[in-house]
Amino acid sequence: MTPRTIVITGASDGIGAAAARTLAEAGARMVVVGRSSEKTRRIAKELNADYFVCDFAELAQVRTLAAQLKENYPRIDVLANNAGAIMGQRELTVDGHESTFQVNHLAPFLLTTELMDVLTASNAKVINTSSGANGFGRLDLEDLSSARKYTTNRAYGTAKLANILFTTELNHRYGSEGITTAAFHPGVVATNFAADSTSHMRHAYKTLLKHFMLTPDQGADTLLWLINGTAGTDWVSGAYYAKRALAKANPQAYDAELARGLWDRSAELVAR
Repeated sequence: MTPRTIVITGASDGIGAAAARTLAEAGARMVVVGRSSEKTRRIAKELNADYFVCDFAELAQVRTLAAQLKENYPRIDVLANNAGAIMGQRELTVDGHESTFQVNHLAPFLLTTELMDVLTASNAKVINTSSGANGFGRLDLEDLSSARKYTTNRAYGTAKLANILFTTELNHRYGSEGITTAAFHPGVVATNFAADSTSHMRHAYKTLLKHFMLTPDQGADTLLWLINGTAGTDWVSGAYYAKRALAKANPQAYDAELARGLWDRSAELVAR
């Protein structure tokens, strides 16, 4: 039986690396993607996996990554959009978008849509790492870069809310073509997630609070359950999960019109 080809972004550390280890041990063909060339190369060597380096703060790099993946993998069974970050002060990327929104939403949106022909041909699963912080979000299609109102928590929560809306709309648009998709909250995991940010959250990940957080292996549990399970039997495509169960999200996450609008606006924002 041909091994599954599984692509995980944000796989150089944390739950992405933990999931990649478990899947590699089970015989999957792993493709790990990370921002740090050193850390990504290290985990790839450990797993005997292919790897690519990509900084989601630059959309040109995301397009290059998509082209490389299409060239090397005619079949992709799972795309796990796991890369993400929380920032501090409001900053714009080289593409002109608020950095939290681009790294957490626009970049994985672009990667997924660029790979859509391969994903549909593969009847792929697309799993998006969201967060319980989506409850702090407030998505305004006319202010996706938070120019009018910005706080660290709101910007991050809005991006994680966007992950759920993207999941819903992806299922709506491509479910009939074989795509299955889910978003999930991994829990509060002790990782280097906020280490490079100027957010006050980086302190929580370095203090005693870290001892009360989940391990990366624990945080990867729902991701692995979604990857190894069957949509329609074990979980519902297009839905949001936590601890292997349907979870309640921000009220905006259930707005179908908003999901459609976010998709269309995102497509405009990532267009060349």
